[in-house]
Amino acid sequence: MSSESNPGNTNSKGSEKPEKKELSKALKLFYGIGDCGFTLMTNVESYYFTFFLTNLAQFGLATVSFITTVASVIDACLSWIYGAILNSIKPKKWGRYRSWLILLPWMVPFLYAFQFLKIGDGPLSIAIIIIAAVVSHVVWNFPYVANVSMIAVAGKTPDDRAQLASTRAAWANLSKVIFSYVGPPLAALFAGMIGEKSQYGATAFVLGCIMAVMYYAHFKMFDGYEEVESQSNANAAKKDTSKTSGKDLIKALLQNPPLLTLLLADLAKWMFNFVCSGVAIYYFTYVAQDAGLLATYILVSNILCVIGSYLAKNMAKKISTRTTTIFTFFVMAAILFAANFTYSNVTMVIVLMSVAQFGYGIAYACTPALYADTIIYSEWKTGKNATGWISGLQNVPLKVGVMTRGIIISACLAFAAFDPSIDAAMATVELKKGICMAFMVIPALALIVAAVLLLLGFRLTKEKVEQYSAEIAARN
Repeated sequence: MSSESNPGNTNSKGSEKPEKKELSKALKLFYGIGDCGFTLMTNVESYYFTFFLTNLAQFGLATVSFITTVASVIDACLSWIYGAILNSIKPKKWGRYRSWLILLPWMVPFLYAFQFLKIGDGPLSIAIIIIAAVVSHVVWNFPYVANVSMIAVAGKTPDDRAQLASTRAAWANLSKVIFSYVGPPLAALFAGMIGEKSQYGATAFVLGCIMAVMYYAHFKMFDGYEEVESQSNANAAKKDTSKTSGKDLIKALLQNPPLLTLLLADLAKWMFNFVCSGVAIYYFTYVAQDAGLLATYILVSNILCVIGSYLAKNMAKKISTRTTTIFTFFVMAAILFAANFTYSNVTMVIVLMSVAQFGYGIAYACTPALYADTIIYSEWKTGKNATGWISGLQNVPLKVGVMTRGIIISACLAFAAFDPSIDAAMATVELKKGICMAFMVIPALALIVAAVLLLLGFRLTKEKVEQYSAEIAARN
């Protein structure tokens, strides 16, 4: 019987271990639709959270900064624990990682919606928003990390892992194109039905439901690819070589210089994504003075982002994933500086920022492969498989990037004397330049620092990774 029809067998230790089989057509084509749903949902936060706080909830800038900073700092401080927990606890019914694709996503829509609702006044309304932001993120981070970890679990070869990472990136970035058609119209629809102040809460709930359904599709696709513990043998968990101790996790991090460098450099990618997304509505409202152009910008920029994700695999094969990422960061920074120089030319800004998003698509597709290289290096050096832990650490720069969004946008708006009560047509040159500082200059500087870090500190070449993989295989 083929591995497709009989994906698992029971070994002598009492665990159901899947055959090493090729990726299914469903995974090759549709792995990433869960990420599409996830990004579709989180785009509500990326594009509208700060705007909701300033213009709909009518909080002052100091309060907005407090809300975004507290929520994002807590989220960032917790970001490292998800992979550690998944790598250390007893596997659930459907596997160590796959199980989480079905256990928690359904809870997210009910929690996430409250992040965009102002209930009451004063401290109560602030507390509800912060708690909703923190708890919803905690709940969705477990399936997010588990989903990324499945790349290393199902991808038995470098080509398999590259295939999954590239397909995932393309679907995730395609969601932004979909969002340009769905997000603003959906928010406008709810604004007419239930009022402007609740429009983003309702939008967050609906898109959260879509995310849960699409993660369930991932759950079904990965059936048979992960070892599942047999309930008939309680000792199986004790012999689970994928289970790690706290000491193992610390060694996997501290004895892994490429990983430490990558964690710092990856922050720039997420800072670019979150800061540029969050400040875009301010640019088109107060600098371009045509808020309707935001939908056009989202559409054009994210089409290029999808194309970049799709082409990343081919570029990485020609000049290596590491070189592709470094080169892309430098080019993105140059483009952002050019956009700032021509900030009053709205058409040129849309073109340049969209090309920068093309670069983001490339970087988004490449960095998971770089993390996969550090997983191999860690196992080669320490003898322990820390896939979930290292995959989960990708959450750290992501969450710090979310934190920088609130800090940078609030700081630049405050520096430029932003006042939401002033008509957009009365925007001063000082305000316009402050918005462009957040939109273009600060992300550009971060990308330059990241490129230099990777150039000097990430020395894992393709040849070294292949050597380490062969030695691990021989050792096993």
